Amino acid sequence: MAFSKHCFLLSIIIALSLSSIDVSLAARYLLDTPAAPPPALTLPTIPSLPKATLPPLPSVPTLPKATLPPLPSTPLPTLPTQPTLPKPTLPPLPSIQVPSQPTLPTTTSPRLPTNPLPTMPNQPTLPKSTLPPLPSTQVPTLPTFPNVPKVTLPPLPANPLPTIPTTIPSIPTIPTTIPTIPFLSPPPSK
Repeated sequence: MAFSKHCFLLSIIIALSLSSIDVSLAARYLLDTPAAPPPALTLPTIPSLPKATLPPLPSVPTLPKATLPPLPSTPLPTLPTQPTLPKPTLPPLPSIQVPSQPTLPTTTSPRLPTNPLPTMPNQPTLPKSTLPPLPSTQVPTLPTFPNVPKVTLPPLPANPLPTIPTTIPSIPTIPTTIPTIPFLSPPPSK
């Protein structure tokens, strides 16, 4: 618990010391200064190496050409000839007489009776109904509001508006020296 408090306080002190004006000004100065060009690098000269002469390659010996023996000429056996088979003849199909279809008698459907449709009875004529007249009740008149007297508001007080200051107050100066902290400063030399 105490260790975490000390670490927290130490981190706050380091953050405050790094955010001081001197560090900010130094960083601003570093940003404003142009970068110096890098010095020109001189490459060392490479000494010339002597050319190595390679020995000549040995010549490839010529090999004698090999002759292949001729293949034996064995005749292929002849295929036997197919015997000729007699053509089979099919027996004739028996001729069966198909009996003729009997003729069916033609049937006639009986005719439907043509009865005339009955006539619709005449609808009786209904008497015209008349609605009774609405009762003539008069709409009641709305009551009239009494006349409210006109009220005049008192005049506003003539106080002047507050003036806005035109000058900005000066910002207090921030001290630029950092107080010495006992456990951050180096011990005195003997």
